[in-house]
Amino acid sequence: MTTKTSLKSKLLCAGALVLVTSISAQAADEPAETPSVEYPKFQTLRFNEDWSDFDPSLGNDYWDDLKHHKLNDDGSVWVGLGGEFRIRTESWKSFGFSPASNRDDSFGLGRVQLYTDWHFGENFRIFIEGESAFATDRDLPGGRRALDVDEFDLQNAFADIILPFDDSDNSLTLRLGRQGLSYGKQRLVSTLPWANSQRSWDGGRAILKLNNWRVDGFYTRYTPVLKYKFNDWRLGPDFWGVYATGQLGENDEIGVDLYYLGIEYDTARTYNGTTGIEDRQTLGARLFGKLGDSGFSYDLEGAYQLGDVGTADVNAYMFATQLAYAFKDSDWSPKMYVGYDYSSGDDVAGDSDVETFNQLFPLGHAYNGFMDLIGRQNITDLSAGFSFKPHKKFLVKVDYHHFTRSSDADSVYNAGGGVLRATAAGASDEVGQEIDLTVKFTVDRHLTLQAGYSHFFAGDYFTDTSGGTADEDIDFFYFQAVYKF
Repeated sequence: MTTKTSLKSKLLCAGALVLVTSISAQAADEPAETPSVEYPKFQTLRFNEDWSDFDPSLGNDYWDDLKHHKLNDDGSVWVGLGGEFRIRTESWKSFGFSPASNRDDSFGLGRVQLYTDWHFGENFRIFIEGESAFATDRDLPGGRRALDVDEFDLQNAFADIILPFDDSDNSLTLRLGRQGLSYGKQRLVSTLPWANSQRSWDGGRAILKLNNWRVDGFYTRYTPVLKYKFNDWRLGPDFWGVYATGQLGENDEIGVDLYYLGIEYDTARTYNGTTGIEDRQTLGARLFGKLGDSGFSYDLEGAYQLGDVGTADVNAYMFATQLAYAFKDSDWSPKMYVGYDYSSGDDVAGDSDVETFNQLFPLGHAYNGFMDLIGRQNITDLSAGFSFKPHKKFLVKVDYHHFTRSSDADSVYNAGGGVLRATAAGASDEVGQEIDLTVKFTVDRHLTLQAGYSHFFAGDYFTDTSGGTADEDIDFFYFQAVYKF
């Protein structure tokens, strides 16, 4: 780690912490009495927040006047403003499983997001959100990546036409423009909020809300990040689909997701020795819910993929399961879970079948380890974890993952879908184990502090494929502060 990097990281952290602390102090100067209005919960996708019924005069928050500002006498035209400031420092040791000195580094990441939300009556809306993501010198391989830097760009910029049905909450929304997509548990489609620069898509979407169901149909083009230029949708693959979510059962106790997702790339892609233009469809379903008042909850998801890569046929699949138990009426609100994730790999390199699962646009960070080393492709992940709250504002969480290859003829893939380490003849299936410790402190409804430590125990696979030079365990530490308004 260079002195320059260390200094920049410290300056970034200090400046951002001063900013969020000063804002919180300003908010603390407001009256302490309980507001007579309920504040909408901040969402990952800020355009999903509903401030339409919010009355700033009934609240006691520093930002209230910005959230719903009337522009005409009857209040049918109004605008809302908001945003987020986020800083994170990361420290890595033996990045890439290598003991080389250039694989140890610490650096800072920062992100600013600001949005404006315009409502013209009940039937028309314009939402615009800008983002600036930046990083101090990152000396690890890859330097400052597109995951880290997006100097100035539009995260969201779309118009909605809302068509309500009678006097009910049912409606049809037609959306056109740049937008974030996030579905279900985000195993396959996510804006990847953990990354410093988030994903977005350009295109159209129809959102149907009918009784206790929501059905989205969309046709978009993924917009890759160009670090120092305006992001260009023409560079990404076409991405389309239908995603339905709702409830079943006498008391709507069973949650159901049903989906079809299609993706087509303009440039050739390679899976285990097979190269060609990829056109792939994904059919999937998910069941989730609680088992009465027992304290148990469950989440089951499976998906099958077909299509082609060049002249080869796609035949791939995944399934994920998680069973959790929350101890009722217990101090510290303890909760534990066990999980099993499987994604298929290719059995024969370079043949007429592609059996490697394509993870699409996942939130891998939440499911395959906080270090984001392992992707949902040719991997079997046995996981377990527990959490507890020693104080209402503190959350402590520990996660464990045991990774093995699903097919010994295919490679290990990273969280971005690229090859993390190419396979070799006779290589072990034992990929490794990861332990993640997370501590989260919610200062108030605006400010959240989070720190974590992770260790990856490199398995024999990395020894067998490294030539004896790159099979070190990896350590990762981070601290993050997020302020939303």
